[in-house]
Amino acid sequence: MKNVRLLLYALMMAAGLSLFLFTSSTAQEGTSGEAVYFVPVEDTVEQGLESFLKRAVNTAEEEQVDHIVFEMNTPGGRVDAAGEIAEAIRNTEIPTTAFIVREAMSAGAYISLNADEIIMRPGTEMGSAQVVDGTGSAADDKAQSAWLGNMRSAAELNDRDPAVALAMADPSREIEELDLGEGELLTLTASEAERVGYAEAVLESREDVLSYLDMEDAQIMEFELSFAEQIARWVTHPFVIPFLLTLGGVGLAIELFSPGFGIPGILGASSLFLFFFGHTVAGFAGWEALILFIVGAGLLVLEVFSPSFGIFGILGLGAVLASLVLSSFSTANILISFSIALIVTAAAMALLIKYMDRAGPFKKMILHEEAGNEKGYVSSDTRKDVEGKTGTALTVLRPSGSARIGEERLDVVSEGGYIEQGSKIQVVSVSGSRIVVRDISGEDA
Repeated sequence: MKNVRLLLYALMMAAGLSLFLFTSSTAQEGTSGEAVYFVPVEDTVEQGLESFLKRAVNTAEEEQVDHIVFEMNTPGGRVDAAGEIAEAIRNTEIPTTAFIVREAMSAGAYISLNADEIIMRPGTEMGSAQVVDGTGSAADDKAQSAWLGNMRSAAELNDRDPAVALAMADPSREIEELDLGEGELLTLTASEAERVGYAEAVLESREDVLSYLDMEDAQIMEFELSFAEQIARWVTHPFVIPFLLTLGGVGLAIELFSPGFGIPGILGASSLFLFFFGHTVAGFAGWEALILFIVGAGLLVLEVFSPSFGIFGILGLGAVLASLVLSSFSTANILISFSIALIVTAAAMALLIKYMDRAGPFKKMILHEEAGNEKGYVSSDTRKDVEGKTGTALTVLRPSGSARIGEERLDVVSEGGYIEQGSKIQVVSVSGSRIVVRDISGEDA
């Protein structure tokens, strides 16, 4: 049964590895030789989205399309990922348009400003781009200053008024022609964006966008996330990483204390597989990181079964940590995630060791039955047949030695004290292989 589970699990992992990392774009035929890529920019801006959009731009360049339209619908996200995406958009020689189909807030507004043109659908919004820290509070002055510089530069790329971009990121800024409350971040509606020059047009549909671009007959190509990239976007989320590492650590730790390979081991291995798979698809991890992790895990297992005074354990822990750092987009993030996983795993194992024999499925991991003599279990032959018999000490008993009892030479131990060689003895008790004798030489006298 154990081998069957292992085989099924190996087949599942092989199927996961065989997933296509990339997907072909779907195309709608046009009558001209022009082609336009429509690329979705949806949900939170993070490293998975960064990897996807970079691939979209690279593929568009390879296929020599004539225009890229980024369909924006994002509440924002990580500043570092937005910076990488913006750089990819700026560096391409293909004309680009940000088509805001619902909202382009925070990092989404910054990405939109890096496109050559911005078109908004009626009822959409763009702005509110203040940089915040992990707690949701405004970032420190240094980070805020750098972000304001980025917003200003992005606005100036296409001759837009930088004061408007700065008002999106700094609540102390005011724009006279807009009704902006004191201490509020600027969020532009579609009509307001068009009025201040932050949207070239307000249009309803893709067809309207193509007409505005004078590409009505162009071939429409939709660039979509592959299934593997969808997994990668979820796996590389900063809040998911510590969960995966914790589940992986707890699952494999439980498996070390239980026979066979069961559900805890499958959950643990699957969590770690998802971590490395997602980070590989996103372009952050390579095979060297996975190999280093396997070596580290092997050293930790070796430490459990062959204690080395902590040497294997330290080396294994270091190798695992190094593999995670190599796989991560942020050293600080992975160190925090690893610390959380380590603490939770240690706490879980402490509770498991303390309470595993109480109830539940973990009760099976503890041997509760005693293998006593009354159940027929014996560690060696019990010489009950010599109990009460007399013999002679062949050696000095201090208190152990040899004696002749009947015709046999047996190892014995005195009841207590010293017995001279040649003294007459009597077997007073037998327990397993232990034969206890008493000096009876004085009794004969």
